[in-house]
Amino acid sequence: MKIIIIGAGKVGYSLAEHLSKGKHHVTIIDKNFNALSKADESLEILSIKGNGASANILIEAGIGMTDLLIAVTSSDEVNMVCCLTAKKLGVKHTIARIRDPEYAHELSLLKEELDLDLIINPEQAAAEEIANVLNFSTAINVESFAKGRVTMVEIKVTEDMPIVGTMLRDIPGRLTSSILIGVVVRDNEVFVPRGDFVLKENDSICIIGKPSNIYSFCKLVGKCPLKIKNVLIVGGGRIAVYLAKILAEMDMKIKIIEIDKDKCLQLSEQIPEALIIHGDGTDEELLKSENISDMDGFIAMTGMDEENLMSALLAKQNEVKKVIAKVSRVNYINIIKNLGIDSVISPKLITTNQILKYVRGNHVESLYRIIEGQAEMTEYIADSTCKLLNIKIKKLGLPHNIIIATIVRKNEIVIPHGNDVIKEGDRVIVISKNLKITHLNDVAAAAAGGIQSELQNGIKSLGDIINM
Repeated sequence: MKIIIIGAGKVGYSLAEHLSKGKHHVTIIDKNFNALSKADESLEILSIKGNGASANILIEAGIGMTDLLIAVTSSDEVNMVCCLTAKKLGVKHTIARIRDPEYAHELSLLKEELDLDLIINPEQAAAEEIANVLNFSTAINVESFAKGRVTMVEIKVTEDMPIVGTMLRDIPGRLTSSILIGVVVRDNEVFVPRGDFVLKENDSICIIGKPSNIYSFCKLVGKCPLKIKNVLIVGGGRIAVYLAKILAEMDMKIKIIEIDKDKCLQLSEQIPEALIIHGDGTDEELLKSENISDMDGFIAMTGMDEENLMSALLAKQNEVKKVIAKVSRVNYINIIKNLGIDSVISPKLITTNQILKYVRGNHVESLYRIIEGQAEMTEYIADSTCKLLNIKIKKLGLPHNIIIATIVRKNEIVIPHGNDVIKEGDRVIVISKNLKITHLNDVAAAAAGGIQSELQNGIKSLGDIINM
């Protein structure tokens, strides 16, 4: 696939990196020479210096022969103009990053009027992810599948949990019969565990099932979510605006600390539900004066990763129940987690994952990537072309790096065992390690040992795409 990315910032670079590894032909356009140089030197891409909204620049980049244009500059308006111009010049598909809360209620109209195929709002998506994690306070991450009927919750195994030192097959049925432990992360290595896998302290485990069953499992192992009522947010950017509105609807009390006085005045108008405090969120005296030790939740999301780390550590020191830090640099994520911060949110990764899901094609309903794509949870709908229909799972011969995690059939949610089958119309959630699956038939090919050749040699269109 031929892809043009406009904007060589953090998100643009990350997208170019992932897409070029997926054997796409990637061109990146930016006016900033230094940003382009970094991408040009590090990645196998074509870079063009210029204005991505210019018709001449787009024609030079070969827009008429391009499958997808992705506009991720720092300006919402520039992104919209880029996509509109590109569509007029013959590009097949466009994606725009639009972040300003003022546009939040107009996205459907903008999408229709500008003929956009996808709008990405990373700040709103990050706010929704933070709200989900606060709602399930013992979780590191929370993801939804099958339109919310199936949930994946990532929790950390601690020494007081009864499952420490236990093989998965030996965990009592009352704990595991209705959920699946589908992924284990240990020392930054990902495992797709089988029955003989032994859980250890400090493992992160991904549990999949109905939300109520996951809640029951967590309660039985001593990880029952705590009720979050009082939340302190450090940093009054776009995420804070979106998040405060969501949390207010969840009947939480919100304080926001912001160092910029003018922004404080603006926030007080935008979110009257929140108490706005002018000050430095890394100042321990200020945090103590605002009764940080009485807070249930603390979210550090200034524009500086280092400040977020410092204020999050102060919150942990003051025994806040749930501490979340926002980071821009992906290589900081594991460092911050190892320091004891409960959850880490990266808008850049959220944006990248949303766009990669779109590029995979319309067979992928949901996509969740673990540790830079070492493993993936993907959701598909089994159509009439699926080669796995009506075959007992135990007879599929799946390799060790693939699990059929959940089957959703109308109102029934099945954690499948050997005698279960996939039927036409089922929503199927698949866990895979080191494989990029775009269709359930790729699972069938993997079982036959042929996934690599099928993914490499298949000629894919946008709707039925490729080995990323």
